[in-house]
Amino acid sequence: EVQLVESGGGLVQAGGSLRLSCSVSGFSYNDYAIGWFRQAPGKEREAVSCISVSDGRAEYLESVKGRFTISSDNVENTVYLQMNNLQPEDTAVYYCASAPIFMAKMWKEDGFMTAWGKGTLVTVSA
Repeated sequence: EVQLVESGGGLVQAGGSLRLSCSVSGFSYNDYAIGWFRQAPGKEREAVSCISVSDGRAEYLESVKGRFTISSDNVENTVYLQMNNLQPEDTAVYYCASAPIFMAKMWKEDGFMTAWGKGTLVTVSA
């Protein structure tokens, strides 16, 4: 069973940085995808970024390009989301999720990710 545990959320001022971690367990192979999603209060869930763990291919939400960087440590089985220049509109609960394969055109689609963590709260003050 795949299990995902997020950490690293917190309160930060606008312009600040946070690094989220997603600890991954349960995969018997190393060719899967990990995505980061977020949901702000009263809003729909939004796909933020996704990475192919095997070769590092990554995709980003347009509004976070140049500010967020997704990376994978395959020794530690952890995927990171480095978030710089955070803005109040980045405030949300951030979830990591996994899919058995990376597909650049599909990772945002409902149902593509098959396992989810419980989320970590990021709050950015103005």
